[in-house]
Amino acid sequence: MTQITRDDVLHLAQLSSLQLDEAEIDGLQMDISNILGYVEQLSKLDTDGVEPTYQVTGLKNIWRDDKVIDYGVSREELLHRAPESVDNQVKVPKVL
Repeated sequence: MTQITRDDVLHLAQLSSLQLDEAEIDGLQMDISNILGYVEQLSKLDTDGVEPTYQVTGLKNIWRDDKVIDYGVSREELLHRAPESVDNQVKVPKVL
């Protein structure tokens, strides 16, 4: 079983920008070790001949037709209601 050290937990916490107290560090060390032990168990399973499962419902390429729904409001009316518009588009502030 893979042994997780206290330094490993502190390194993961630093990478995740987490601040942990002593009890949390000890708890996470145990939890991460248990998770890795479980994954290690799964890796020992014999999966030869098992097909990967991508879709369990049997549905393939389900598409819907695009339909324009006219709510009785024209583009011009909507643009007129916008605080500001440029080139038939609503102008909004930059978001960076």
